[in-house]
Amino acid sequence: MTAALRLAGLTAPASINVDRWGIPHIRAGNLHDLFFVQGANAARDRLWQIDLWRKRGLGLLAADFGPGYLMQDRAARLFLYRGDMAPEWAAYGDDAEAICTAFARGVNAWVAEVLAGRQPLPPEFAALGTKPAFWAPEDVVRIRTHCLSRNAESELARLRVLRLAGADTDLLRQALTPPVPASEWDLATRHELSATALSVYHLATAPVTFAPERLAASLADAPRWSAVDARKTVIAEDGSNNWAIAGDQTTTGRPIMASDPHRAQASPSLRYLVHLTAPGIDLIGAGEPSSPGIMAGHNGHSAFSLTIFVGDQEDMLVHDTSAAGYRDGTGWRAFDQIEETVPVKGHPDQTVTLRFTRHGPVVHEAAGVAVTVRTVFTDPGTAPYMAALKSMRATSFTEFRAALATWGAPTVNQVYADVTGTIGWQAAGFFPRREGWRGLVPMPGDGRYEWLGYRTAADLPWSENPASGFVHSANEMNLPPDWPHDVAPIGHEWATDGRADRIAEVLAAGGQSVAQSCALQCDTRSNHALRLLALLPDDAPMAAWLRGWDGHVDADSAAALLYELWFSGHLRPRLLDRVAPDPALRKLLVPGAILTVIELFEGKHPALSAGIDLPGLLRQTLAAAVADAQARFGTDPVAWRWGALHKGWFGHAVSGIAPQVGLNVGPLPKGGSATTVMLASYEAGDWLVRHGASVRMVVDVGAWDESRAINAPGQSGLPDSPHHGDLAPLWARGDYVPLLYSTAAVDAATETVLELLPG
Repeated sequence: MTAALRLAGLTAPASINVDRWGIPHIRAGNLHDLFFVQGANAARDRLWQIDLWRKRGLGLLAADFGPGYLMQDRAARLFLYRGDMAPEWAAYGDDAEAICTAFARGVNAWVAEVLAGRQPLPPEFAALGTKPAFWAPEDVVRIRTHCLSRNAESELARLRVLRLAGADTDLLRQALTPPVPASEWDLATRHELSATALSVYHLATAPVTFAPERLAASLADAPRWSAVDARKTVIAEDGSNNWAIAGDQTTTGRPIMASDPHRAQASPSLRYLVHLTAPGIDLIGAGEPSSPGIMAGHNGHSAFSLTIFVGDQEDMLVHDTSAAGYRDGTGWRAFDQIEETVPVKGHPDQTVTLRFTRHGPVVHEAAGVAVTVRTVFTDPGTAPYMAALKSMRATSFTEFRAALATWGAPTVNQVYADVTGTIGWQAAGFFPRREGWRGLVPMPGDGRYEWLGYRTAADLPWSENPASGFVHSANEMNLPPDWPHDVAPIGHEWATDGRADRIAEVLAAGGQSVAQSCALQCDTRSNHALRLLALLPDDAPMAAWLRGWDGHVDADSAAALLYELWFSGHLRPRLLDRVAPDPALRKLLVPGAILTVIELFEGKHPALSAGIDLPGLLRQTLAAAVADAQARFGTDPVAWRWGALHKGWFGHAVSGIAPQVGLNVGPLPKGGSATTVMLASYEAGDWLVRHGASVRMVVDVGAWDESRAINAPGQSGLPDSPHHGDLAPLWARGDYVPLLYSTAAVDAATETVLELLPG
């Protein structure tokens, strides 16, 4: 099917070829038109999503949805980038401003078509009685609150655990790698901080929710809509995986690059696959629909991808206050104060007050104290992923590394592979230089604990063509063994879920193919599970049966059902009950660090296990889990299936108030767990998978059409599109679709062509 459309702002004919899997292949005659059409296409497929993201990030929700969103608007405005735009644009490349300008114009061209009635209005707008808005180029980069950063929330939780129990107990909340000397905790603020000290921060970074009572809130009710529940703020460990394999380790002699970024799963997907072709540029891969370019994929010469490198980019600073202002190293200073006007649907514009110290936004004030979140986002160059506008066009590892020198956020492991056979890894991001402290607890804001500039990719480890024949990352602690953590702290809260070891174990065997990398991305073996099962007493119920399990947490596995039901539903909660009988303390530890739980049963944390009959606890909780499984799924374990309990779910924010629109996708039986390469985190309550991979990609470097990808639930955000949820069943089974690149292959797979002409 072919259709034609004129768009004002386009300078020459262009096209969007949509293949049978919903992947758009955009062809334009020049760079401006390429990114203009990318913006128009993002609006074509994801207009509700990107419009909501923009309004959330800029603090413009109340204008559409009323007083129930006023406090969220205020919170978001505290974290907007407010600095000079010249260094901001420069950090992302010489043509970054031009690219973002073209992208915003493309979004606006499509919005104009929708508002004129020439293109359909997505149903979410109709359900809520709103309309899409026009973009400014700066909107693409000024918003920071959707990025992953570290680690203000953990600092507050750690301080409260330290005051209630101690550092050993806090390891049940978050393992630390490498260990931290006890003297670190003596540096913390002397002030007691309430559980609500970061409520404004939580609100600023939370997704938008819709409920009838929130939409109907009066202006007097606006302050009540300031809290965020745990599901909206507590994010599981970032579970991204990536690797690059040298040609002498593959079945074809060509390198392979695999990208598997994990985040919260939703409908529509956070990620978007797109192909961008113009003279001098031919990119394909994944990005976020609200941003130009791609952050993972290839350019016909070099393939690249990223995972989170768990560096710490935030600190809580606690200031003494008085009528004179706040105290820092130079004495008393007045707060910087900004009054902003916020439009509110159905009411006069409201004025909100934003207060800042010289370190950043003030998120909490109480008698004699103010809390500031010191974050990289106040500085230029930290718009999430935007430095990819440079790195995505690199055609050598040297050029790639140079581009990453201004990569600010999020902190990432970048892997690389190209047609010359080169592979490499580089850690990148802006990392505060802290001298004499590590940033793991809220600190006094009196000037003693300052950031002394940043470490960048140029200061961080990297590897090119290692002897092993591969590079990889999975959010693990992968700084070199001789890294000076005491004098150059980067972070201590790395993933300890065993994924990196499992990936290395498989890749070290060699003989890898694209199909094998796809299988590794969907690998369900949990070595952590086998480690715990080895500790089961022989007389524990069904112990021998569980020990016969191979540790693969497959959707059709009966043993996986019992193990996960036992560990998450019974063993870990009962252990926390014993270690932390105080409900206030226990709430801070939930759900409990998996590695620390296993180590405790191995005898590695005697201070935590003192007085607990560990073998007895294993027996008792397993017996309870067996009874639980039998009550839910019948007495015959042959009929048990992990996928009967554990299901993939892609929820839509508006589904609760517009169920007739059909926005949710799922539930779908799903394998994996929080300790498998195919990370599929869940909550032991509804057992739905809301965090893990939505997009996966395996690139055959040089034989580009042999590459594979998946993006769940589908490419389109339009409920009536055939590509709204078509990829979710494939994703749930661990299947992929072709990521086609050559003109011939793309044309053969094209189902819809949109010819674009200057308007």
